[in-house]
Amino acid sequence: MTLKHSLPLLALSLTLTGCGVYKKYQRPTVDTSVYRGDKIDTLSQDTTSFGQTPWRALFTDAPLQALIEKALQQNIDLLSANLSTQQAEAQLKAARLSFFPSLTLAPSLSAGKTEGVPATYSYTLPVQASWQVDLFGSLLNASRSTQAQLLRAQAYQQLVRGRVIASVANSYYTLLMLDRQLQLSRSAAELAAHTLEVMQAQKDFGRAMESSVQSARANLHQVEASIPEIERQITTTENALALLLGESPRTYSRSTLEAQQLPSTFAVGVPAQLLSARPDVRVAEMALASCYYQTNGARAAFYPSLNISGSAGWTGALGQAVSNPMKFIASALASLAQPIFANGKLIAGLRVAEAEEEKARLAFQQSLYNAGAEVSNALALYEASEAKIKAETLQIESLEKNVEIVEALFKTGKTSSYLEVITAQQALLQAQLSQIQDRFSKMQAVVNLYNALGGGAQ
Repeated sequence: MTLKHSLPLLALSLTLTGCGVYKKYQRPTVDTSVYRGDKIDTLSQDTTSFGQTPWRALFTDAPLQALIEKALQQNIDLLSANLSTQQAEAQLKAARLSFFPSLTLAPSLSAGKTEGVPATYSYTLPVQASWQVDLFGSLLNASRSTQAQLLRAQAYQQLVRGRVIASVANSYYTLLMLDRQLQLSRSAAELAAHTLEVMQAQKDFGRAMESSVQSARANLHQVEASIPEIERQITTTENALALLLGESPRTYSRSTLEAQQLPSTFAVGVPAQLLSARPDVRVAEMALASCYYQTNGARAAFYPSLNISGSAGWTGALGQAVSNPMKFIASALASLAQPIFANGKLIAGLRVAEAEEEKARLAFQQSLYNAGAEVSNALALYEASEAKIKAETLQIESLEKNVEIVEALFKTGKTSSYLEVITAQQALLQAQLSQIQDRFSKMQAVVNLYNALGGGAQ
């Protein structure tokens, strides 16, 4: 088939654009009512989202900022995601170049020898060209699919970045919590040791019973037993932080739990913002877009394909006295291939592509539900922690007064057993440890909410 005979096919292809193989991806209708109303009634829900806050403005602690900076430079998962993005960029470039003809220089030299006749040599210097005419969007859909995969890789890179920031912050705050618990437990151990000395002295003077001494000694051992476990948790958390930072385990300098300042009011933004703010949602949507174009490509496989090829160059003889040693040669060929029977492979391929597209659509919708659930969970954790901290503050005040009263009664001899003093001290210690845990939970809720709203991705 000559090139001029293929021109009517170009006109025919224009009439077939309604078949769907040229259509661009459009976001499907999805349910964006993903926030629980009972968790955001008291929060701002305007166009500004807490997730848009730069991470340096949220995490103002200098040691924490240094750790996050190091993690963004050295985290293994983030470095791997960066390489995946570079691969996707190279693949997109290759897909776009497929629209252009390919050129090949193919020089050749031949020799011939016949008995009694001198050997003859000839050569050709052709440039060969081939071009696949994208009549029905096969190359176009492949290029669009590759572009969606690049956007997916970029979104995944942002997803990993946001998770790294949140993980480093949570690990850092965990260390601050454990440091405070360790400090409190050591102070309690010192108090318990002093109490045991007092009880032993009072027993020696006949003012206390042996049971009171044993109770004080048991209380001391109980407090001392909790310290190694806290120290183990500190080591484990530091090791986990080292993995996030892409380095060997070590000890990290840090501030104190009391020195941390985090916001107490938030704007979660309108639910539709999760479509663009959450990197994992964009990852799911770009996977859907890629599958959409692959389905279009599977449909385009049912239509004819047109390939144009040609060559041009020079040919001549060597070693002979000829009047015209070089001659210009050229050829061109256009071929049209229409699938007729392919053992059901084309139909099966289309069905597979359609099924993958539907799975990607469901995953996209699920990613929105996951996003809404994470936002609601973070808000619920923040509200519950804040309420518990307020109640525990009042509880600690009462327990501190109770310890003072019980100790004063014992010193004046108005109570016969020091067990009441030990019980009051234990209750106070447990309340203080619980409040430290809830303060950490409140800080963790802020970090989780920030991450759930797409914070730290940029």
